[in-house]
Amino acid sequence: MGLAEEVIGAALESDERFQKTLNRVIKFDLRLSTAEFSARSRISPSTLYKILAGEREPSLHTLRNITSTIRQIEGGGGEKFIAVIAARPVLDKIEERRTKVDDKPIAIREYPAMSMEDAIVAAIRAERDGAAALVCAPIVSPTIEKVLHIPVATIMPKKSVARAIELAAKKMR
Repeated sequence: MGLAEEVIGAALESDERFQKTLNRVIKFDLRLSTAEFSARSRISPSTLYKILAGEREPSLHTLRNITSTIRQIEGGGGEKFIAVIAARPVLDKIEERRTKVDDKPIAIREYPAMSMEDAIVAAIRAERDGAAALVCAPIVSPTIEKVLHIPVATIMPKKSVARAIELAAKKMR
């Protein structure tokens, strides 16, 4: 699920959740100031500030504008992106939403998954969304490679596996 879909889901859940999610997406996920997002979305700064403060509900037109701007910024506007499929706690540790490879900017989009089935569905969705490549866990990568037509890279968590073994050994005592 992309950031725009998270915002839509939050808007359907509650005003408070929408406000918190939109704030997080703009400031932390997209790393933009409210003024920068306002300029890109062509939503007046005062309207956006009121929406983020919970003083005003967005119109349907404004909500569409918000989500289309988020999609465009996160890579839905034809820009190449790499999809990362992992559990939400792992995705929360990703600090960068953009990277450079050979001096070319590439967006990074998160696709949370909590099961093998979720991961496969997310991979198909990512390819349909236009992902240029995909990163996922080793347990699901062989299956995903058979289904997709884009490159798949496998996460090899050396340090975290060693730490988990250590923790398990301590719990055995």
